[in-house]
Parts: sequence; structure tokens; C-alpha cells
Amino acid sequence: MIAVCALLMLLGCSQGKPEKPAATPPAKDAPAAQAAPAENAVPANVGPAPRINATRAMQYTKEVTAFGPRPIGSANHKKLEEYILNHLRGDEVESDSFTADTIEGKFPVRNIIAKYPGTKEGIIVIAGHYDTNYPLRNAKYVGANDGGSSTAILLEIANQLRGKKRDGYSVWLVWTDGEEAVRTWTATDSLYGTRHLAEKWQADGTIKKLKAFLLADMIGDADLNIDEDENSTPWLEEWIYQAATRLGVQSHFFERKLAVEDDHLPFVKRGVPSADLIDLDYGYGNVFHHSPQDTLDKLSPKSVQIVGDVILQTVWMVDAK
Repeated sequence: MIAVCALLMLLGCSQGKPEKPAATPPAKDAPAAQAAPAENAVPANVGPAPRINATRAMQYTKEVTAFGPRPIGSANHKKLEEYILNHLRGDEVESDSFTADTIEGKFPVRNIIAKYPGTKEGIIVIAGHYDTNYPLRNAKYVGANDGGSSTAILLEIANQLRGKKRDGYSVWLVWTDGEEAVRTWTATDSLYGTRHLAEKWQADGTIKKLKAFLLADMIGDADLNIDEDENSTPWLEEWIYQAATRLGVQSHFFERKLAVEDDHLPFVKRGVPSADLIDLDYGYGNVFHHSPQDTLDKLSPKSVQIVGDVILQTVWMVDAK
């Protein structure tokens, strides 16, 4: 799904993420991002967040992948929309639906938003895309990691939030649509759903209420190494690293540093603190990315567990801000 700025033009995850970004030297014990200002210091005495059920999340990934290719405008995509909505039955859900005018024609796009209220004024968004690569729609490409794992982890996070009183900010889960390019990743051929949603939320004032935007993408790789993203907000990246450290999983974070183009960018550009949790080195030489080899056997419940737990711990830290 994403494009890496320092790369030659490749098919990106959404046709946008180029295949293998050039990695910088391994990071030290902490991310290289500049120190956060005092007002963004990591809160002390933050309690433990709930842990996700990785076995259940992997089952969701299996069920999502079983639909086959799920590009925008396809019957399988529509089936997946209904699958997500069925899992959210009884929750507060709204859709941001529109028609995207693309280089390949017009396509229906639908961002799905589930809202879980908190006691504090403000919103934390956790997002991930559910569409799969459009140019590979006829190549038996199922996107187990790229599209499947992000869909599933949001469904499992919903389980952890549903029916529970939050002594923090409201959390909105957003299954983003149209993340993938329909031809070749560019600023105008990618991120259709989040570009529309960010513009909508800016117009209606929602954007001012957002305390953080956390994006999960390609997070199931059995050889997990979440990249440090130079396009993300430095202090929020630092908080993610600190959350991972508290959970003892920091060795899976920030070995590589690169600039990633992904669904967080429309929010970054509007001043929302945003971070992309993504592993853009999928298989040796990134060989599984945007290939029919992006299948369930390349994923691990441990990786999903790590990312899900770190996301929730980061949410609890932002609650205490």
C-alpha cells in the first residue's frame, strides 16, 4: 500500500508502496527522531492496556482472505464490506461513501467508521485499509498481509473496545477504502478513501478533535520489523517505541528508517499527530509484497499480537496526555 519516497518507481503496496525501500543503518536502542517537546513527553504511570486475541485476529484474516481478490468495485469487495458490517452489528457505525473518479474510471469507495465513546473530549483514530491491489485483480492475489491483516486487527480491536467504558478519549476505528492505486502510485492515484475522509472531517470540524491517528498496514509478516516512518509525527513515533519497550517487544520496531506514503498522509498534512505502523520488508528482498505469494502462510499470530498490543498501549498513553 504505500509509496516510499526514496525509491525508484515501483508498484507500491497500493501500488503505491514501492517494493523494497532502501534501508538506513540499523537504529540504536531508540528511534532517531528528535526529542519530543515537554508537552509531548511520554506520560508517567500509564496503566496496562488490554491485550488482543491474536488467534481470533488470525481467524479473521483467514476469513477475509477467503474472499479472494478484493479490489475496489469488485463483488468480493462488496462481500467484505458486509462481512465487516456484520461484525460491527450493534456498534455505532457510519459510512463515508462516495464515487472516486480515477484514471481507470469511476469506482464506489466506502470508508467504514465504528465509534466507541470515551469520557474525555477528543478522538483517537485507529485505521487500516481493506481493499486489495487493483492491477493484480486477475492474478489470484489475495493480500493476506496487505489488506487482510489490517482489516482483521481492527475487527479484533473492536472486540476489546465494545461494551466497555473508556476513561479516555473516544476511539474511532476506520476501515479505509481505495488505499491502493488503480494503475501506478501517485499523489492522485492512491489514498482515495483517506483523502476524501480528511477533507470531509476538515470541513465539518472533526479534524480539530483528533488527538492521534494510528495506522496499521502490512502488520502480519512472520519476520516482523515495523519501520520508523519519517512522514509520521516524531513524538508519536517515540511513544509507539516506548509502548513497545514497556511490552518488551521493542526489538521488532525501528530497525529501518524511511519515508512512507500511506493513508496517514492526508491527516499529517492537516496537522493531526499521526503514525504509520508498517513493515515494508515483506520476504527476502520484499518479494512477497504485491505478489500472489502474499498468502496466510507468510503471517504469524505473534506479529499480529505485537502490533495490536502496542497500538492499544499507545492509545492508553495518549489517553493520559
